[in-house]
Amino acid sequence: MAKQDYYETLGVARNASEAEITKAFRRLAMKYHPDRNPGDKTTEARFKEAKEAYEILCDPQKRAAYDQFGHAGVDPAAAAGAGGFYGAAGASHFADIFGDVFGDIFGQGRRAHQAYRGADTRYSLDLSLEDAVRGTEVKIRVPTLVRCDTCDGSGARAGTSPTACRTCAGHGQVRMQQGFFSIQQTCPSCRGAGRIIADPCPACRGEGRVQQQKTLSVRVPAGVDDGDLIRLTGEGEPGENGGPAGDLFVQVRLKPHPIFKREHDDLYCEMPISFAAAVLGGELEAPTLDGRATIKVPPGTQSEKTFRLRGKGVRGVRTGRVGDLYVRVSIETPVNLTAEQRALLERFDESLKAGGAAHSPRATSWVDKIKNFFTA
Repeated sequence: MAKQDYYETLGVARNASEAEITKAFRRLAMKYHPDRNPGDKTTEARFKEAKEAYEILCDPQKRAAYDQFGHAGVDPAAAAGAGGFYGAAGASHFADIFGDVFGDIFGQGRRAHQAYRGADTRYSLDLSLEDAVRGTEVKIRVPTLVRCDTCDGSGARAGTSPTACRTCAGHGQVRMQQGFFSIQQTCPSCRGAGRIIADPCPACRGEGRVQQQKTLSVRVPAGVDDGDLIRLTGEGEPGENGGPAGDLFVQVRLKPHPIFKREHDDLYCEMPISFAAAVLGGELEAPTLDGRATIKVPPGTQSEKTFRLRGKGVRGVRTGRVGDLYVRVSIETPVNLTAEQRALLERFDESLKAGGAAHSPRATSWVDKIKNFFTA
């Protein structure tokens, strides 16, 4: 049976770039890989065809021969090499693609001696509401990893040095046969380092780095909120093999405030007022972050009434808008009354009852609802 054209197999044009060929193979590999279609011989055959086409077209020399002579110009078996392993060029290309697509399944590891960026770290910074609103600058102490001075970062005891791993010959990875193709995995002996430390440094225990404390200055912009992150570039963990350091993310945590509660750019507080103030009304002083503000309380104010003070909230660091302050009043019931006060209050209550709904419209309405409920 005649083989299908490799370009048609991958669904690319004959002048397709290597990136286009790689992208096409990734798409087909994700669709037809046997692990995604267990027991399906048809998809397994499609995957083998796509793999064979990719191995030829990703190799410049094999692709040139195929373009000139077709299938007769290339030996399909040569892609696997002796014992089922790929040739140098084809293996490198396929291992990279295979690691990208199926790395999580087969544990594609790091290459030894390759530079890697350090990991990002996080620090929780507890701030008062006032500091978060107005902005501040604080000093923090964070743990960090630095090069071990005892072994100069080698990880080996003084007078010794690491040796190349015999299992992977210092590459950090080994090739293993998996059915009809080979894959590249992290070396089990050196765990991808490419070297073995027979006599570890006692100071760093073979890591080549030790933990220390460093002091950093953090500028907190005005208006930050709970959970916001402040990024300090290059202050994370140092990179490996000369790679750049990661970043440190300082996460803001707002301390509980005795008066205010913050929700985004708005502030909320609860203010107790006397029974007389609620009945007679008048002007009351409410707290704000900038001092005191006057609230006009109308006569007959009910408990849980909320007053809005525009522009007395927080100027958000992201929005730039100034929020509002919401003051909810709570009518406080008098306690520890004297005999005279109780007598005055009883006479006052009797006069209110005589007025009925004129003085207590909500209570009268509620009583009517109860009556209707039980007589329905």
